[in-house]
Amino acid sequence: MALAEGLDAARVVKQADEAGLRLVRFLWCGNDGTVRAKASSVHGLEGRMRSGIGLTVAMQAMNALDHLQPVEGMGPVGEIRLVPDPETFRILPYAPHTGAMLVDQRTLDGRPAPVDQRAFLRRMSDRLAERGARLEVAFENEFALATRADDGTYVPVDASLCFSTIGMAASQDYVDALAAALDAQDIPLEQYYAELGHGQQEISTPHRPALQAADEQLLVRETIRAIAAARGLVASLAPKPWPEGAGNGGHIHFSLWDLEDERNRFHNPETADRLSGEGRAFLAGVLAHLPGLCGLAAPSFNSYHRIVPQYWAGAFTCWGHDNREAPLRVPSLFWGMEEASTNIELKSSDASCNPYLAVGGLIAAGLDGLERGLEPPEPVEVDPATIEEDERETRAIRRLPATQAEALDALEADDLLMGALGAVLARSYLAVRRSEWETYSTEDEAFEQQGHFLKY
Repeated sequence: MALAEGLDAARVVKQADEAGLRLVRFLWCGNDGTVRAKASSVHGLEGRMRSGIGLTVAMQAMNALDHLQPVEGMGPVGEIRLVPDPETFRILPYAPHTGAMLVDQRTLDGRPAPVDQRAFLRRMSDRLAERGARLEVAFENEFALATRADDGTYVPVDASLCFSTIGMAASQDYVDALAAALDAQDIPLEQYYAELGHGQQEISTPHRPALQAADEQLLVRETIRAIAAARGLVASLAPKPWPEGAGNGGHIHFSLWDLEDERNRFHNPETADRLSGEGRAFLAGVLAHLPGLCGLAAPSFNSYHRIVPQYWAGAFTCWGHDNREAPLRVPSLFWGMEEASTNIELKSSDASCNPYLAVGGLIAAGLDGLERGLEPPEPVEVDPATIEEDERETRAIRRLPATQAEALDALEADDLLMGALGAVLARSYLAVRRSEWETYSTEDEAFEQQGHFLKY
């Protein structure tokens, strides 16, 4: 994508002026999964959209504890530019007189920076486009809604049962404001319910083309937290907000569509489960690379307190039909919407990820399945933890990484994913995430919770 063109920049400035904005945030997501921003005054916005806002190269070596890692070329010397995509402009309903845009990270000569995660997803999407296809993606976000006690602990807003209307009533004012704020940003809330955990909520938003879906995932995360803060609440998308409570997934639903004729390539009405050969090959590729993909899609220290057997998070390398213990689930179809609803769900993912990396890695893995014509193993239609260990080994149903360190090792050992990321992005990403492991693995549960509850 070219730098912001004059007409696009002028259009955004006109909208910002008409809305009475004073600031526009330039949003990006780091290797640590943190959403960060610099803001431009509306005065001079058009020029900053064209030339970008300066950012030290060191920021992509910053971890989620704000500890700078010693990554070559990411120290005190050097700068990149944050160049906004005008198509992502939103007026923020929760921040008075403020708008936002998602950015590309550019080198000083205008090229995509090698560390730019958004550019990585665009590269992977372009590879799909060469096959005449695009990936449609939808996120399901689970999060905890809490108050903060005088002693600093977080207290869930309810102690209700799963899907209980008591839980809905406890959060109804918050959810109403959340739905309105998402609507105002053209991100419809499709489903909502009070989930299993105390204070736990779940929302789903629509399928979008991959890059748009990742952009909107950042806006959704921002909105969930901001609407809570405005009401004196704390919303946390941390994978395991309370050590003994339910985990928060950030499930990724995906399907492959023709660029031209709006045909869902995952759908075949002639097969028993309506999943096409292309869908099976794509699934097989994701399954083959799933341990390494966990390093991108479930990348935090806290993630691996959620991905454990018999917690419905998908802890074994397998797939199944409507099997919520499988990390790759093929959902049953909706009546009258069979083609539109044919998709696959990745359950071993959460909102501590950088969504550009998670979805880009998903595409890279699925493309490998398509290009090699892979066929998935037989589906697992029971809880894999109940299968005898010898049978699991025979069927290659193996435990997914059990720690952040294991997931990052699996990622580094996956030549396909590492090659797709590129040397600079892969090196900086592993350095950032491994540094988090080194810190959290020497600390206690309280330190872990404090480090994740407010940051995701």
